[in-house]
Amino acid sequence: MAFVPYALTRPFLFGLDPESAHELTLGAMTHLQNTPAQALWAQGRVDDPVIVAGLKFPNRAGLAAGLDKNGRCIDGLGAMGFGFIEVGTVTPKAQPGNPKPRLFRVPAANALINRLGFNNDGLEAVVNNVQRAKTFRAAGGIVGLNIGKNAATPIERAADDYLLALRGVYPHADYITVNISSPNTQNLRALQSDDQLQLLLNMLVGRRAELEREHGHKPIFVKIAPDLDEEQVKVIATTLMRHGIDGAVATNTTVSRHGVHHLPNGQETGGLSGAPLLAGSNRVIRLLRAELGEAFPIIGVGGVMSAADAKSKIKAGADLVQIYTGLIYNGPALVPEVAKALRG
Repeated sequence: MAFVPYALTRPFLFGLDPESAHELTLGAMTHLQNTPAQALWAQGRVDDPVIVAGLKFPNRAGLAAGLDKNGRCIDGLGAMGFGFIEVGTVTPKAQPGNPKPRLFRVPAANALINRLGFNNDGLEAVVNNVQRAKTFRAAGGIVGLNIGKNAATPIERAADDYLLALRGVYPHADYITVNISSPNTQNLRALQSDDQLQLLLNMLVGRRAELEREHGHKPIFVKIAPDLDEEQVKVIATTLMRHGIDGAVATNTTVSRHGVHHLPNGQETGGLSGAPLLAGSNRVIRLLRAELGEAFPIIGVGGVMSAADAKSKIKAGADLVQIYTGLIYNGPALVPEVAKALRG
């Protein structure tokens, strides 16, 4: 159990604007990870090994991409008990993201809205940070790297960015997630359409064939949106299997404002995460599982605020579960709670 209960620190953090609280927390963790001060938040990791996409995950509870975009705190976050951590989204070039303010709490709904826009320090810096992480991986932790395109890159040249990012992260990742579903990069979700997705995946799989000769096989996952209809999910599922993609991450944030439109900050532009996303994310997971069969790996993410929410993801068809907004609202204790609830 963490030395300092989250109930004592949350009022202070929630007294700050969300992005300042986020940066303060990550900054402190960056400096204090792998020191005795890590006991302030460290927790024992639940032992529940499972093989997914050929990788041995220490347990089924993971951290979703977006919280540690630059891979600064892999060891510190890993000390909370995660079995796997997904870093990013990383783009080939550093970029500041969208103008501030761009992150908003909706406390009455246990939700966040963000329009960050892939703000990150760029491929080289993120890879350097990942290489510095030691203790989490030494203890068997799995690190995924989530890749995207730069905002300045025209959508018709998006594949160029994904290919550059794949080449850069491949030697340093346990798995790679291709993010084509953020609502905060203009036209990005168009890459989920059949023709564009087929073209992108064909190029990525071809590039992987070159890279794996030197670095071995690394699973590629594709992260999709919750705002897809049944036919769109079916088309994506067929395309993933046809191109030999190893897994799906379902889902990203939603552009829907169902359940929050009447609340303060509820109408802010961006992607909605947290409790209101649970049902929509689970719907997509169920559709994917029905199309992909039992063996195809699915990471479920979206709306996990409790152990019961995590179990609902597995019931819907996920193999592994990621959290993000639940960590913000409920603190590090959620990680072992989820891992224990999902223990086989």
